[in-house]
Amino acid sequence: MSGMRALDDILVLDLSRVLAGPWSTQILADLGATVIKVEKPGEGDDTRSWGPPFLKDPQTGERADSSYYLSANRGKQSITVDMSTEEGQALLRDLALKADVLVENYKVGGLKKYGLDYASLSPLNPKLVYCSITGFGQTGPYAPRAGYDFLIQGMGGLMSVTGERDDLPGGGPQKAGVALADVMTGLYSTIAIVSALNQRHRSGKGQYLDMALLDVQVGTLANQALYYLVSGQAPIRMGNGHAAIVPYQGFPCADGYVILAIGNDGQFSRFADEIGRTDWLQDERFATGIARVANRAVVVAAIEAETRKYSMNDLIARLEKRAVPCGPINTVDRVFADPQVQARGMQQEVPHSLMGSVPTLASPLKMSDSPVSYDRGPPLLGEHTEEVLGKYLGLDAARIADLRSRKVI
Repeated sequence: MSGMRALDDILVLDLSRVLAGPWSTQILADLGATVIKVEKPGEGDDTRSWGPPFLKDPQTGERADSSYYLSANRGKQSITVDMSTEEGQALLRDLALKADVLVENYKVGGLKKYGLDYASLSPLNPKLVYCSITGFGQTGPYAPRAGYDFLIQGMGGLMSVTGERDDLPGGGPQKAGVALADVMTGLYSTIAIVSALNQRHRSGKGQYLDMALLDVQVGTLANQALYYLVSGQAPIRMGNGHAAIVPYQGFPCADGYVILAIGNDGQFSRFADEIGRTDWLQDERFATGIARVANRAVVVAAIEAETRKYSMNDLIARLEKRAVPCGPINTVDRVFADPQVQARGMQQEVPHSLMGSVPTLASPLKMSDSPVSYDRGPPLLGEHTEEVLGKYLGLDAARIADLRSRKVI
C-alpha cells in the first residue's frame, strides 16, 4: 500500500444535510477528501435530533446525537456558521474559493440570495465542482417542489414493483426499508463528482452537477423499466416472487425464513431429492421451470409445507452441500453475526470526541493501494470551527472570538 488515499488532495465544502448529500460527502471523506460540514449554530443537521436511538453524554447522561446522524457523517469536520448574516456568507464564500468541491441540497435557487450559488462562485473559483442535489432537479415543472425519499420512491415507480400482490393478504405498494432514493442519489452524486474532478485534470475547469432524486429513482428501475419500454406493459408487484423463475423467493422455516433461488431444473431436482420429495420430479406441474411458473401457487404451497419442517440453519446446510442456491433472510442482528460479514470487516469503530468511540458501518470500497481508513468519526456540532477558520482562512483567536460573540459562528 502507498499510504496515500484516493482523494487526499481534495477539499470539500459540504452545505448539505439529512441523507442524500451527506451520504455522498461521507463517501468522499472515506476516500480521503477533507470534508468541511457547515451547520447552523445551535441546531446543526436535522438528523442530529432524528431518533431514537441517541447517544448519551457519558458525563451528564444528556441526550446527544442520533444514530441516524452517525450513519452519514463520519470522517468530516463540522463548523457552525450563520449563513443569514453577511459575515457568515463571506466566510463560506472564502472557503468555497479554496474548495475543490461544493455539495448542497437547498431548494432550487435557495443559495443565490447568499451569493453561494454556482453562478456567483464559479467566476471566482473556475475549478470548483459544484453539486446541487434536489428532489426534482433544476428544471421541469416540479423543480420548485421539495422532494423526500418516500415521495420519490412512490413517484419514481419503485413502490409499484415492491410489495405483495394486491389480491393477497398484505398486498399493496411498499416502500423499501432503507431510504434508497436518498442513498442511491448520494452514490450517483459521488460518481458525478469524481468524474468531474477527473475531467478537471484535462480541462482545468470545474462544472455544475444537477442531481435529482427522481432522476436517480427512475434511472435505477433498471430491468423493470425496460420491461415496460420494450413490452408496453407496466410490471406488477410480485412480493418476493420472480416473474420467470419458481421457486425464487423466501420460504418459512421453523425459526425464520430461507430464500430459495433455484434457477434451473437440475437445481430443482437436487432440492427435491434432498428434502425427500422426488415424487415432484414425476409430477408435470413440478418437472420443468416453465411448468413451475404456470403452476406457481401449487408449487409454492407444496414447498412451504416442506420447508416449515426444518430450522433455517439445517435447511441451508443441507442444500449448500447439494449446490442448491439458498440463504437466510437475516434480521439486522443476524447480519452482523454472519461470519462472512464479520470476515469482510463491515462493522468498525471510529473515534468520537464525546463517547471515545462509536460503531460505524464500514465502507464497501475495498481498495488495495488507497484503502478507506476509520481515523475520524462523526463530528460534534461545530467541533472544528476554530480549527477550520484558522487553517483555511487565517483567522486568529481574537477574530474567531469576536465572530462567536456576535453569533456569526
